[in-house]
Amino acid sequence: MDAKTNIKKRLPSRHVTEGPERAPHRSYLYAMGLTTEQIHQPFVGVASCWNEAAPCNISLMRQAQAVKKGVASAGGTPREFCTITVTDGIAMGHDGMRSSLPSRECIADSVELTIRGHSYDGLVGLAGCDKSLPGMMMAMVRLNVPSIFIYGGSILPGNFRGQQVTVQDMFEAVGKHSVGEMSDADLDEIERVACPSAGACGAQFTANTMAT
Repeated sequence: MDAKTNIKKRLPSRHVTEGPERAPHRSYLYAMGLTTEQIHQPFVGVASCWNEAAPCNISLMRQAQAVKKGVASAGGTPREFCTITVTDGIAMGHDGMRSSLPSRECIADSVELTIRGHSYDGLVGLAGCDKSLPGMMMAMVRLNVPSIFIYGGSILPGNFRGQQVTVQDMFEAVGKHSVGEMSDADLDEIERVACPSAGACGAQFTANTMAT
C-alpha cells in the first residue's frame, strides 16, 4: 500500500482514498466492487454525453466501455458517468431550441462538478453533437487535469434510390415538399433511409466541424 500511496501523494484522488480518515470513503468504493489495488490507483473519469434523444450520442456509452478497458490496462481506475445533451436536430424548429445553447453550459458545469466533487485525477470525455463537443472541452480547460477528448464519430450516409443522402437532404426535402416538388410518399421514403447509423449529423455542422 505504501507504494500505491506514493503514486497518489500529489494526485487529487488522495483526498478520497488515502489515510485512515478516508476509511468511510473507501467503504463506498469497496461497495461498488473495487479492489484494494484499484482504490489506490489513479482515478480517471470517463464522461459521455450518452442519451437516447438522437443518433449523435446513442453509441457513446458503448464507446466508453472501450475507454474504460484502456484506462485499466494503463494502470488507472476508470469511473464512468454521463451528462446531458440537447441535440439541435431534434430541438430545432420549435421551443425546444431555447434549450440548446444553455445545454452547453450545463454539460461543462456537470462534468466539472463531478470531477472536482469526486477528486478524479484525469478525464476522458466522449461527445457527439453540436453543444456537447464544446461543453466537454470547456470542462477540460476549467479542470486543468490530464484530459483526452474523443469524438463519437459521424453518421453514415443513407441511400435514396441510388443516391447518397444525409440529414441535409432532409431539410431540402421539406422545402421541396412545401412547394409541391416532392410528394408525401417520396418524403416518407427518404426520411426512413437518410440516417442509417449512429453518429453526428452528416454535414459540416458544429460537431463535424469541431472534430475536423
